[in-house]
Amino acid sequence: MPPFARPFVALARLDQPVGVWLLLWPCLWAIGLASDGLPSLELLLLFTAGSFVMRAAGCTLNDIFDRDFDARVERTRRRPLPSGAIGVKGAVAFMAVLLGAGLAILLQLNLFTILLGAGSLLLVVLYPLMKRITYWPQAFLGITFNYGALLGWAAVEGGIGWPAGLLYVGGIAWTLGYDTIYAHQDKEDDLLIGVKSSAIALGQRTRPFLIGFYAIAVAGFAGAGAAASVAWPYYVGVAVAALLLGWQALRVRIDRPADCLAKFKNNSLVGLALFAGIVAAQALG
Repeated sequence: MPPFARPFVALARLDQPVGVWLLLWPCLWAIGLASDGLPSLELLLLFTAGSFVMRAAGCTLNDIFDRDFDARVERTRRRPLPSGAIGVKGAVAFMAVLLGAGLAILLQLNLFTILLGAGSLLLVVLYPLMKRITYWPQAFLGITFNYGALLGWAAVEGGIGWPAGLLYVGGIAWTLGYDTIYAHQDKEDDLLIGVKSSAIALGQRTRPFLIGFYAIAVAGFAGAGAAASVAWPYYVGVAVAALLLGWQALRVRIDRPADCLAKFKNNSLVGLALFAGIVAAQALG
């Protein structure tokens, strides 16, 4: 990238694509489950582009709110805003461009999905504030990040069905697990600066809660498949996802930031396993 663009690439986290995947997978799952046969390539591409754009916009907004906190945390102090590589006005202008692109993508969908998608903006705005008022910002992130399960289903069906709701619940529990693991990287700095997280709330009790969160996630995913009457390959995908989640919960070393990051990134494979199961099931059915 040319030098002038590099701070904006970092602000949008385009160099850290795992966040895009975690936002995108619930959209793709829902599109796949709602489809009659293989999912529409056009919808898959629209939601992929939307996930890149809206994740970048969300990261930008988060960094605007958190620039003072980020300057006091070792892992984040070199981000563009706290380091001074980009000013607040520049970040706001960049976010406006991203939101405009997101709106252009959203307007390609049916009216119900457009209205439903507009409602997600409130979640995006409120999420950065949650770490200031609750020890469970990870739950709010789950509500925000998995909204795509509702949008993806609506884009195909023009409404909301039980499978979408079960995917959404499963996704929220999934996010609670993986973002708690992620939060353990920063818990010492967070304690010093007064930021709250589920990692701080749970401490050494994290492992049994991870098992519980992931059990709810797997139950939600399996229930979504049953509600959608999907063919058996989907459950192979659910089983693979369950094995990966179990490995994370049982093997994560919460006092080792590098291991927490590695287990967090493993969730891209969880999403892929579930989507591969959906595609295989729809191809068979």
